[in-house]
Amino acid sequence: MLDKALLAQVKGYLELLEREVLISLHMDGSEKSREMKAFIEDLLGLSDRLSLEEGSQGPSPSFTLSSGDCGGITFAGIPLGHEFESFILALLQVGGRPPKIDPADRERILSIDRDLAFETIVSLSCHNCPEVVQALNTMAVLNPRISHTMVDGALFQDYVEGLGILAVPAVRLNGEEFSHGKISLGQILDQVLGAKLDLDLEGKECYDLLVVGGGPAGATAAIYAARKGIRTGLVAKDFGGQVKETLGIENITGLAYTEGPKFMEEVKNHLLKYPVDLIDQVEVEGIEEGKPLKVLTNRGNLSAKTVVIATGAKWRLLGIPGELEFRNKGVAYCTHCDGPLFKDKKVTVIGGGNSGVEAAIDLAGLAREVLVIEFADQLKADAVLQEKLAECKNVRLVTNAETKALLGEKVLEKICYTNRLTGEEVEEATDGCFIQVGLVPQTDWIDNIKKNNRGEIIVDPVGASSLEGVYAAGDCTDASFKQIVIAQGSGATAALGAYNYLLRK
Repeated sequence: MLDKALLAQVKGYLELLEREVLISLHMDGSEKSREMKAFIEDLLGLSDRLSLEEGSQGPSPSFTLSSGDCGGITFAGIPLGHEFESFILALLQVGGRPPKIDPADRERILSIDRDLAFETIVSLSCHNCPEVVQALNTMAVLNPRISHTMVDGALFQDYVEGLGILAVPAVRLNGEEFSHGKISLGQILDQVLGAKLDLDLEGKECYDLLVVGGGPAGATAAIYAARKGIRTGLVAKDFGGQVKETLGIENITGLAYTEGPKFMEEVKNHLLKYPVDLIDQVEVEGIEEGKPLKVLTNRGNLSAKTVVIATGAKWRLLGIPGELEFRNKGVAYCTHCDGPLFKDKKVTVIGGGNSGVEAAIDLAGLAREVLVIEFADQLKADAVLQEKLAECKNVRLVTNAETKALLGEKVLEKICYTNRLTGEEVEEATDGCFIQVGLVPQTDWIDNIKKNNRGEIIVDPVGASSLEGVYAAGDCTDASFKQIVIAQGSGATAALGAYNYLLRK
């Protein structure tokens, strides 16, 4: 199943195994079971430290990795796509390679003294799922009382539907719902242990420059500040920001193609080459004026002489009944993540811009029928995308339509919209709805700074805001265009503007 180039690469990784790994295969008579066996057999010839046994109990098809008392990782489904990396990491860790995690997180994992059976429902095309899978695999490797099973939602569709899961990643613990969406190792441990790790933010020294936000703009600002030799920190709710939701990126000069999660991982590695104090998984709640400025967070307060706000943007809400009630129960935003769960079903895309049309094209290859609803009288997407959409025979377009409500009982069942020309109200059955109506700046947490009517922070040519010592960059500002390269440039501008401010003051 794996091509020669990939097999050669995997063979190199498997040379790092320090002990034997047993692969226990659970099969039935299905074609997928035969494919899984072929996948495993491709790997067996790459290392004499891999062995196979068949016939053990478990979901079919699936396989479990074990070595000595380490045996808590199962893959229900062939871990290809974005989960192939999760599989290779699991092999290496079960095979004796220590996981690369913060020592404090390691101690927290080892402190767990009860049995925890985790299960993560994933899509192999989801770029958010691997972070969750890898975190739980790490926990299972380090603590024998913890087990984890990755479940390919597209392969086990009946099982997933029975659980009412319509979005990934979805984590279950001991048979009960645990979390939906992205969740970090630290957040998992906070939830399991019922307490957060003490970050001692109040004890940190005053920064010369503190960046708020961990996307391309924030990371670039921190790098530029650190290169100037000033004390620099970066605090983020989730390092990587909106870019981690982007699959294909083809417009960064000098980089023909990359994917959002991979790109931001490289950005993080670049950032950490400098003495930047990275504080992740912390949410900033406000900035108090003063010298120094006080940055208020949900885990304690920080102080800084200057601040660069680079909090980016988030999905725009329609503000209609059912939108929040059916989130993760039929309402979704990422086709790459959640699209496979709607195979052979009817889905709706709201929005006719580039993101909406791209979503419809992606879904057309999976769904039975795709309904695209556009408020205006015509699509706003680029012509090349509209041409591709027209080639999709299972896509139906409705223009001049205002979405009024999303309806259902336990999960989404119908969409209600109004014909803006005739006033007719229409209800249509739908199994899922992907909302693609643009982004809004994440600036609602700060109110003592000037913004425009869209909520964007107004900045001058050097990135300065209306609050002395506070600068802003990226998609949270009134910059005319929202692009990764523009965000990076504005991050550099804001950091240099703040540095010049420090020199003058």
